[in-house]
Amino acid sequence: MTEQGAMRSGKNLAVPSATLKGNQAYELLRREIISCRILPGSRFTEAELMDRFELGKATCRIALQRLIQGGFVSSMPRHGYKVTPVTVKDVDEVFTLRVALEPIAARGAAGRVNRSHLERLEKACRVRTPADVGNQIDFFLEANRSFHMAIADAAGNKRLSKTLSGLLDEMTRLVALGFGVQRVRPNIENDHNLLIEHLAAGDANAAEIVARRHVETCREMVMEKVIMSLRDSAELMPLEQSGEFVGAEL
Repeated sequence: MTEQGAMRSGKNLAVPSATLKGNQAYELLRREIISCRILPGSRFTEAELMDRFELGKATCRIALQRLIQGGFVSSMPRHGYKVTPVTVKDVDEVFTLRVALEPIAARGAAGRVNRSHLERLEKACRVRTPADVGNQIDFFLEANRSFHMAIADAAGNKRLSKTLSGLLDEMTRLVALGFGVQRVRPNIENDHNLLIEHLAAGDANAAEIVARRHVETCREMVMEKVIMSLRDSAELMPLEQSGEFVGAEL
């Protein structure tokens, strides 16, 4: 049966093994970049990536192409690849959009949230594991993202949710750079609890005010930490020199 015939008959075509492995490698490398285990500005070759993550050549190339398309890395002809740097302008742009959109999400979600679900996510943001700070940041970032997306989803605006999802992915990288590299955890837990109270009570005005204040406060904290991290790692070493990939509520 031809590919078109299979599509007409409703049968699913098997994903080629190389493509499947390439997609898995992409997700792995994307997480490493977003969590700043591979720092912004890091340079590497295809061979170094294959060795570090035990990837085949075809798998590695598929992953790299997707990373390039997603803006996570850029190709440097005859010199390998470079992870897209983070700039102060990036922080400013992300927070400019967050401060505009998250109050809208909070207003729309007032009276429509699952309180117990938000409380579980907020509690997860504050869990301290016996692991190192880097792993604690990872747990925090995932729980924090889920908290804010639960509010956005409750607002019932799919385009708003999609936009905020992308912004929060970018936020993850900024927070990981600012707080993970500085080896500290963010800590402004009161806003989450206050936001839950207003959302559960259906007080749209109060929820909007808290959401805006929360994002503005976060902006100051993240900007300060990112500037410190950028200053401390102004020129990152290539991977072959460093020996390895260097690796609340917002």
